[in-house]
Amino acid sequence: MTDPILLEIDGAIALVTLNRPQRLNALSYDLIDRLMAALDRIEGDDAVRAVILTGAGTRAFSAGADIHEFSGSVRHGPAIAVRDFVRRGQAMTARLEAFRKPVVAAINGIAFGGGCEIAEAVHLATASDRALFAKPEIKLGMPPTFGGTQRLPRLAGRKRGLELLLTGEPFSPQHAREIGLVNSIVPHDQLLTAARELAGRIIGHSPGAVGGVITAVTRGLNMPIAEGLLVESEQFAALVPGRDLAEGLTAWKQRRVTNSSQ
Repeated sequence: MTDPILLEIDGAIALVTLNRPQRLNALSYDLIDRLMAALDRIEGDDAVRAVILTGAGTRAFSAGADIHEFSGSVRHGPAIAVRDFVRRGQAMTARLEAFRKPVVAAINGIAFGGGCEIAEAVHLATASDRALFAKPEIKLGMPPTFGGTQRLPRLAGRKRGLELLLTGEPFSPQHAREIGLVNSIVPHDQLLTAARELAGRIIGHSPGAVGGVITAVTRGLNMPIAEGLLVESEQFAALVPGRDLAEGLTAWKQRRVTNSSQ
C-alpha cells in the first residue's frame, strides 16, 4: 500500500509530500495521522531546520477532506463525527501553526477545503501559477471544520473571508496573495526551487530565535496586545542564557568595530 505521506530530508530541509495523487491528495484519516507522525520525527531531529509541505502529482496540493471517509463518521452521529473528523483536522492545523520550525507550503495545484486550511495554518506559502483555492464546504451544507472559519477571516479580514466562506467560489493565486494567504506566486516548474530558496533565507538564523518568532506571533495573534507582549518577552528571556544570542551580539559588535576603523 502506498504511503500517504512521503518524507525526504535533504540537509537542513525536510520535504513532506501529501501522497494520494489519485484522490487529489485528499486528507484521509490515515494521511493526517501520518503527517502528524512525520512532524513528530522532524521536531526531534535537530539537524532539520525547516519544512516544505507540498502535494504529489500535477493537479492538486490537496482537494480537502476525504468525503467518502468522513461521511461515514457523520452517519454515526455528531459525537463520532467531531471526535474522528473535526478534532483530528483541527489538531493537524494547530500543530502546523504552532510548529517551532518554519513550515513553507508549496501549493502546486488545487487547495480546496482542508487543503486551503493547511495553507492558512502554515507559516509561509508559495503558490504555483497553476494553483487554485476554494472554501467549498458550504456547498456540502457545512462550515469548514479544520480552522477555516477562524484563520481565513484573520488573514483576509472579516468581509473578504466571509465572502469566500459563504459563496464557496474558487479564487486565483493572485487573490490568495492579495488577502495574505500566500507570500508569492511563481511559475509551476520553479515552485519547489522557490520554496527551498525561501526556507534557505530562514535557516541561516538561530533556531531558537526563529522558533521564538513563530511562537510569539502565533500565540500573540489570539491575545490582547498586552498579553502578546508578555509572550514576546518570555521568548526573548528564554534566549538570553544561550550561546546564539551572545554570539550574535559579539559578531555584530566586531563588525561595527571593523567598519569604523576602515
